[in-house]
Amino acid sequence: MTADRPGDRLTVRKTFKLYIGGAFPRSESGRSFVVRDAEGRFWANAAQASRKDARDAVVAARTAQPGWAARAPYLRGQVLYRVAEVLEGRKAQFAAEVGRGEGLAAPRAEEVVDAAIDRWVWYAGWADKVGQVLGGANPVAGPYFNLSTPEPTGVVAVVAPQESSLLGLVSVVAPVVATGNTVVVIASERVPLPAVTLAEVLATSDVPGGVVNLLTGRVAEIAPWLASHLDVDALDLTGAGGADSDEPTGQLAGELEAAAAENLKRVRRPPVVPEDWTADPGMDRLRWTLEIKTVWHPVGV
Repeated sequence: MTADRPGDRLTVRKTFKLYIGGAFPRSESGRSFVVRDAEGRFWANAAQASRKDARDAVVAARTAQPGWAARAPYLRGQVLYRVAEVLEGRKAQFAAEVGRGEGLAAPRAEEVVDAAIDRWVWYAGWADKVGQVLGGANPVAGPYFNLSTPEPTGVVAVVAPQESSLLGLVSVVAPVVATGNTVVVIASERVPLPAVTLAEVLATSDVPGGVVNLLTGRVAEIAPWLASHLDVDALDLTGAGGADSDEPTGQLAGELEAAAAENLKRVRRPPVVPEDWTADPGMDRLRWTLEIKTVWHPVGV
C-alpha cells in the first residue's frame, strides 16, 4: 500500500489488545468487537477477551500479588504516583478518547481527565496511611498487647463502570492496588479505548506486570468466569448491573453474586443510584478489599 502523492504518509493504525501480566496479547480466541463512538460511528476494533484470557489474567494477578503486597506501603505509593506522572503527560490523548467515547465537549473531557489524574494521586497518597487509620492498638483488660493491622484480600476482579470510561475506571482500580491487592478488570464495554490507553501508561510506569490486568470484551461473557473462579478473592460488580449498566434489574449482578458464593468471595454490589465519580471518594473503596488481622502478645515477653 502506498501514499497518494509523494510525501504523503499513511496513518499508523492502532491494534487494541488486552493487558495481561505486563504484556499486550491478542485474545487467544482471535476475536474482536466493534467499538463505536458516542454518535454511533465506527471507531475501532478492540480485542474480545475469552474465558481463557480471564483465567490467564487471574494467574498473572495471583503470581504478582505476594510481591506487590510485600512492598513497603510508601514504595507502593511512589510507584502509583509515577502512574499519575505519565497520565499527566498524555492528557491530550485521554481527553480526545474520553470526549469521543462519552460524547463530551473538549473542555468537559479535559476536566474529566484532570479529575482522573487527581483521583489517582489521591489514592497513591493513601498507600502508606491506610494502615494507621484502619489499624492500631486495642485496649484490653489484661497484660497483653492487642494489635490490629489491615492486610490485602488478594486477587480482586472488577467490572468497571460502563459510562465513566476513565474517571470511573480509575476510581475502582486505584484503591484496590494501593492497598496491596492485584486486580483483573473488565473495562467499559461501551467505551473501552481509554482503558487500553491506561494499560499502556501502566506498562510504561513502574507498576510490576500482573498487578493490573485489563480485559476488553463482553461483560456478560467474561464476568461469570471471574465470579466463579476459585482463585479470585473479591468481586466488584459496579458496572455489572443497576445504575451503571444496561441491566437495571440487576439480573446479571445477581447471577454473578451467586456464582461468587462458592468460595465465599467478598462481593461489592452495584450501586442502586448512579455514582457521582467527581465526589469525594472517602475511604470506602480502600476499606472493602482489606482484612483486619489481630494479634495478641503478652506484655514483657
